[in-house]
Amino acid sequence: MIGRIAGVILHRAMDHVLIDVRGVGYVVHVSQRTAAALPPVGGACALYTELLVREDLLQLFGFPTLLEKEWHRLLTTVQGVGAKASMAILGTLGAEGVGRAIALGDWSSIKAAPGVGPKLAQRVVMELKDKAPTVMALGGALTVDAAPAADVIEAPAARPVRAPVTATAGATADALSALVNLGYGQGEAAAAVAQAAGENEGSATPALIRAALKLLAPKG
Repeated sequence: MIGRIAGVILHRAMDHVLIDVRGVGYVVHVSQRTAAALPPVGGACALYTELLVREDLLQLFGFPTLLEKEWHRLLTTVQGVGAKASMAILGTLGAEGVGRAIALGDWSSIKAAPGVGPKLAQRVVMELKDKAPTVMALGGALTVDAAPAADVIEAPAARPVRAPVTATAGATADALSALVNLGYGQGEAAAAVAQAAGENEGSATPALIRAALKLLAPKG
């Protein structure tokens, strides 16, 4: 299993990148969001990877963080969601956006991905909604970027590939943990934190907790 690729970019396109690793070139398929964040040809990069093995095909898919790789793994467990659809969803929403949409049951956001219809988007939300809180709770630990150590490759220092986010996964994970510790169920806590993160871009943990608690407060 190839779990990580670190090397020098020889070629880049909208949906893949060719990375030279000590003389061996690897074609790694990436989302458009990840591709846009990659350094130019000749620059160093590192990606976590997932190897797709079929009878007549071997394909590597690359991700800037373990969190995004985990969402890819979960998305492809949904019937009808192949690697291409998963990359389209992640390219449209990013890892944090996918988690937020699923936690909120917002299938219309999933549907915004190219090639994803309403039925498939609804299936994604329905099948993964119970799993979203667990992944969100691990978000802080899974956002470690894949940047290589300086002595791994002979190239300029690697630039971590980062997708834009509205609130850090670490803050989201910490806020979710705090609400669960206060006695809220994982599902309702995840939905509240997801909504709070969407409405409070870039907020730190305390602000997310306060905003989520307001959303959870009894109405009346």
